[in-house]
Amino acid sequence: MRLACLLLAAALTGCATSPAPKPDAPLPLEALLQKQIYQMTPVEAGRYVTWVHQAEPDLRKRIAAIGRKNIGQPYKLNLLGEFPYQVHDDLPLFSLDHSDCVVFAEHTYAMALSQSWEEFFWMLQRIRYREGVIGVATRNHYTEMDWNVANGWLVTDISGELAGPNGPSYAMTVDRARFLKTRHHTEANIPVETSRQAYVPADQVAAIADQLQEGDFVNVISTKNGEYWASHVGLVVLGPDGKRHFLHSSEPQVREETFESYIARMTERDQRNARAGKNAATLAGFKFLRLNEQIVVPPMAPQPRPTGPTGNV
Repeated sequence: MRLACLLLAAALTGCATSPAPKPDAPLPLEALLQKQIYQMTPVEAGRYVTWVHQAEPDLRKRIAAIGRKNIGQPYKLNLLGEFPYQVHDDLPLFSLDHSDCVVFAEHTYAMALSQSWEEFFWMLQRIRYREGVIGVATRNHYTEMDWNVANGWLVTDISGELAGPNGPSYAMTVDRARFLKTRHHTEANIPVETSRQAYVPADQVAAIADQLQEGDFVNVISTKNGEYWASHVGLVVLGPDGKRHFLHSSEPQVREETFESYIARMTERDQRNARAGKNAATLAGFKFLRLNEQIVVPPMAPQPRPTGPTGNV
């Protein structure tokens, strides 16, 4: 009887959950603040988000502080997806260690609007997806006609106002159904949409720069073969002398520079391509979106229950 009890006890012990290992002691706040965000773990980033929300109550300054806290973050194009919610690829829903231009802006805004890791992750999906509904078909793929429109609660396009009544514009046509099918092997019944987009020519940015505010959203407009589109994005921050700087993620890493410096680099690139006979996109100008004064974050729409097969059976 005693032996049976011992065997039973051993069996039960074998099925029991072993004690969880004790977590490493958290870094002192002073040591944590010496790190850039891309060097942090999610736990540490959550602590930082809580701290910066309390340390800098001004949203515009908080956006600049968080963005600068990622200067040096390595650039990696197309690094996010919907995994594991969807398995059309294995790309995750967030990234701390790398960014591309959109990921950098989205993560910066989401952290600035949040007070915890959990709120940051929620806010990030609210910004990345139409009405916060996670899915490749509801992701804000097109900057001008998806991201800027879906996030109208956060930013407002002031490009036409800055360029003036005679400022330039371009027509844009978006076929989301075709894009989703060819790029993501996803079927979606979405009608083709057209719009006209105002922008500020590159040679006029210096004249309107003092009207830009910290935390504003920037779309870099490129052109090739008569077509125009937003090829890059970033944020406006103020330099020590009040000069407007461009904070953005591009090869090889997140950087801060003046708009004059950025325009000069792109102009040199375009001239170099032209001398080499390359038919490459060139810099046309910028769209600017004003960070709203009163931000009311809309609730997420309910996440619909997936139905039916998503691929070949």
